[in-house]
Amino acid sequence: MQGVLTGFTVIATVIAVGYVLGRRGYLGQDGRAVLTRLAFNVATPALLFTMLADADLSVVLSTRLLVTATAVAATAGVFVVVAGLFLRWEAGRVTIGALCSSYVNAGNLGIPIAVYVLGDASLVAPVLLLQQILVTPLALTVLDLGRPGEPMSLVRRLTTPLRNPMAIASLAGVTVAASGRTLPGPLLEPLALIGDMSVPAVLIAFGISLHGGERPGRGEDRGALYLSAGLKTVAQPVVAWAVGAGLFGLRGEALLDVVVIAALPAAQNLFTYASHYRVAERFARESILLSTLLSVPVLIAVAALLGR
Repeated sequence: MQGVLTGFTVIATVIAVGYVLGRRGYLGQDGRAVLTRLAFNVATPALLFTMLADADLSVVLSTRLLVTATAVAATAGVFVVVAGLFLRWEAGRVTIGALCSSYVNAGNLGIPIAVYVLGDASLVAPVLLLQQILVTPLALTVLDLGRPGEPMSLVRRLTTPLRNPMAIASLAGVTVAASGRTLPGPLLEPLALIGDMSVPAVLIAFGISLHGGERPGRGEDRGALYLSAGLKTVAQPVVAWAVGAGLFGLRGEALLDVVVIAALPAAQNLFTYASHYRVAERFARESILLSTLLSVPVLIAVAALLGR
């Protein structure tokens, strides 16, 4: 229980600092936009590269990854069907909504919870690799292709992921990890230092965005909002439990691990993506906030029912 509360307390504190900064206007009118651009183009790519460059790629073939991938695909797929076929949302909004319904906050919240609840920070590695190697490049490619402007040539469409800083950083990190080489300290340490700005920048920008915003669920998209938060905080851990226990025969701590990771809320950096592409910003902010609030009792219940 302590790990859940510790992780959420850290995040809530930094978001609160961002809210105060926004309320006081200390960073000016462009403060959130500057922090968003810093996180998207510089700090987060540096963080992804340093994390993946030192990752154990053998987790790609692990049972945990298969369970996680199934849960992510199931919840994202439900939202895509509902929003795309029934609500008739355009591709960019559907993409942000699907991410909010499935994309796990594995970094700034998942790591402390993995340490304090599960006892091993490396347990978030499968979902981190899945999201950064596959989900993020795919989603950002869709968002890039959906930007207004002149029609893109086939070559430009096919090379879209190679021009996105996060996709480039992820691919470069995986390449280094696959090579088995260790980067020299003078090269890696500056990148690690820059990457350390990512999480605070994202959380502070998120906090600034809360100033002046309405309470979640009051907009015209409240039905989709509740669906997204419900998929993320309830459906995803249920799918992970069912697939892990029923299909792969996971028991005990192994089952607890995958369900706790699946029960984590939507990641705050999804708001960075929405802000950068100017797509569904309010929806992303409200969905992340709502799933974060709902995930507290869910994580406590999972820890109590499945072992800790």
